[in-house]
Amino acid sequence: MRKPKTIECLYLDFDGFFASVMQQVYPHLRNKPVGVVPFAGTDRTAVIACSKEAKKAGCKNVMKIKDARAICPSLILVPQEPDLYRRAHNNLLSEISAIIPIDAIKSIDELTCRLDASQRKNPQKVAEQIKTRLKKYIGSYITASIGFAPNRQLAKIAGKQNKPDGVTIWQPDMIPNVLKSLSFDDIPGIGKRMEQRLHRAQIFTMEQLLNISPKHMRKLWHSVAGERLWYALHGYDIFAQKSERGMFGHGRVLPPDSRTIKKAKEIARLLLIKAARRLRREGYYAARLVLWLAIRDGSYSDGLKMPIVNDDKAMLDALDMMWLKVEEKIPHNMIFRLHITLCDLSFANARQIDMFLDDDEERQKWEKITQAVDSLNKKYSKTIISNGEWKPPKGGNVGGKISFTRIPNAQDFW
Repeated sequence: MRKPKTIECLYLDFDGFFASVMQQVYPHLRNKPVGVVPFAGTDRTAVIACSKEAKKAGCKNVMKIKDARAICPSLILVPQEPDLYRRAHNNLLSEISAIIPIDAIKSIDELTCRLDASQRKNPQKVAEQIKTRLKKYIGSYITASIGFAPNRQLAKIAGKQNKPDGVTIWQPDMIPNVLKSLSFDDIPGIGKRMEQRLHRAQIFTMEQLLNISPKHMRKLWHSVAGERLWYALHGYDIFAQKSERGMFGHGRVLPPDSRTIKKAKEIARLLLIKAARRLRREGYYAARLVLWLAIRDGSYSDGLKMPIVNDDKAMLDALDMMWLKVEEKIPHNMIFRLHITLCDLSFANARQIDMFLDDDEERQKWEKITQAVDSLNKKYSKTIISNGEWKPPKGGNVGGKISFTRIPNAQDFW
């Protein structure tokens, strides 16, 4: 395992990305506390993302609106514009690429780069070049915090130490001592449950954690992830393991006028079609549909095994079957939020036909119909044909909502 002798990685994190984009586009929001919400006129959902000014006042991302307003009465609520964030993301990447090649896009507001030999000698200059270019060609209201370190994990941690709009440089000889003053919250990979496990093991500080052995870390984490984290925190070059796709899904907070059983089903149908389109674009089939609902007195969930399918007809039939149970078990309940998930995935070229079901001829027919619908929608860059009425709810952009982990595709907004 290699231990770099110099800085090799840059990690960039845009500050309050969604709200900052809104401030850059809409001058009346600049230098004011802004909270981005799912749709206009809501006061019962959450602030999805907030601006630097709102965070300074004490607001946090994914905070209840009433709590955010109690902390910051002057908070300005604005409805989300997911396609705007997607386009801003692409423009920002283009400008950064003019300074340094992008190694990996970690999320819509985070990315990492590898420095060449000349850039390693003066990382501060690289950061200044990026910031200057973004300010000149994008605007001054979208800022970024940048961390430099021997590996990606350390660069990410460094970048969060001087937010917003800061630059932190950790040379190899500063590792791991520079980490000893940090809290567990500062370390990606240490959540609340892991912190509790460390406390049970009588480990209460980063210094104590850094002083144990890699094998001990592996034992505490119950997996090799703990050992990999040890090496990353001690300055070794650890490559991210390739992750496999486990599901396709979409969720939605329902507008007040769509919280009945009947109207919630219509939104579930649209979300399922959106998830199925993504499934097909990436060449997968699914064998299970999962439904989750947030209701007045708790939650409701159900799952249904399907043949290995990727056409809209099969998935909508499965949803119809599941919704009969919804109508039976929670007939008069209000539905505040729902989530649709397609899982038990397999690649299209690895699909196995159920020999007892004998529906391959029917499946092939509906797959051809679905492919024709997809082709027409792609040709016109919008949903012109769908299985059932296509009427997005208040807030629009079914399946194209804000995501902190997934970068939307232009097709998500059709």
